[in-house]
Amino acid sequence: MSPSKLEQYLHDHIPLSKAMQVAVVSLATGEVILSAPLPPNINHRDTLFGGSASAVAILAAWSLLHTRMLEEGVRSRLVIQRNTMDYHLPVLGTFTARAYLTEPAAWQKFIVMLKRKGKARITVSAILEYDGQLAGSLSGEFVALGNVDD
Repeated sequence: MSPSKLEQYLHDHIPLSKAMQVAVVSLATGEVILSAPLPPNINHRDTLFGGSASAVAILAAWSLLHTRMLEEGVRSRLVIQRNTMDYHLPVLGTFTARAYLTEPAAWQKFIVMLKRKGKARITVSAILEYDGQLAGSLSGEFVALGNVDD
């Protein structure tokens, strides 16, 4: 999947991503980087709204799993089960969220379990960056359920 196709998929299937003006910066097997501008995600203090920060980080993590599963030919209902978000710095402009597997070696176990049991869990991390600095970090546990059509 190309970055532009992923971006269109997000905007078509997750309308909040379009309202937040989320863009796909890069897409690779090991990471996904999304960006979003401040204006549609601003809070009353003229900084990034925490809910927007969390949403973009979750979108990046979900996108990483979604695209990797497509590469493997596996279609499944993919949902977040739980997450923690830490905020390190106020964000005053366009920011990025870079998602990666917390434990890359867990990927094969995740796929095997999903194919065998129809259900699997995996943890994904994402970091928010603004102006070259770490602005936030997310750890999210995702669950893939069954083998479904898109």
